[in-house]
Amino acid sequence: MAIRTLTVDSVARLGASFVRVTLTGDDLRGFTSTGPADHVKVFFPDPVTGELAVPTMTAEGMKRPEHGNVIARDYTPRTFRPATEDSPAQLELDFVIHGTDAPASTWASSAAPGDTLVVGGPRGSHPAPTGMTRVILGADLSALPAVARWIEMLPDDVEICAFVELEHPSDAGYLDPELVHRANVIWLDGGSGSLERAIRRLGDIGDDTYLWLAGEADALVPVRRYLRRELGLPAKQVKVDGYWRRGEQGRDHHAPIDPSDPED
Repeated sequence: MAIRTLTVDSVARLGASFVRVTLTGDDLRGFTSTGPADHVKVFFPDPVTGELAVPTMTAEGMKRPEHGNVIARDYTPRTFRPATEDSPAQLELDFVIHGTDAPASTWASSAAPGDTLVVGGPRGSHPAPTGMTRVILGADLSALPAVARWIEMLPDDVEICAFVELEHPSDAGYLDPELVHRANVIWLDGGSGSLERAIRRLGDIGDDTYLWLAGEADALVPVRRYLRRELGLPAKQVKVDGYWRRGEQGRDHHAPIDPSDPED
């Protein structure tokens, strides 16, 4: 775990919902991210006071600041480019823009070159599972950057099917054409239970298939119950990650999405 103070190099709008922020800085030295679902912790100013409270790293581990409200959210490191002789290291983070009430969306909406952003991690990486011939991905917009990494990182001989819920048709352009061609990407209407229906239509799921799904926690609860309880698939074959929960600020995505059935 490392705390890095970085500078915004460029900002680009992607479709209706995404802003891509490219960061640079000497603190990127030693940065590595090798797992498709890796995340970094991004620290934002308090929207009321404007104060940025950031932990520090000590010999005993991470230490919270004595003053201020630490506001942090987890984000997928979409792309990392190490430094070369001709260019500095760059880290790309993609933000979903959803109004001005959330600190991350507010910051990304007005981000400009020269701004500062503090990023921690990744704390560790989990590589893609081996021994699978098929991988099923399921996501809403918040997990679309991770879907892109999954498609990029899986071996060529693995069949990939990705179900992605969209709010705006233009967001389908987020995935580069080569990623869409590499995987069987199926776009779904967001917020209508379409992901659960799509997963149920898969039919029998053999032990050569791995499923990774992420997005709004409450919407994923019935999907997880179907896979883990109705079908009885083992935990090593299924990962369901609640990236966020409607009405809950700063949800810890490591927490169980279903408190009544927390086993993973």
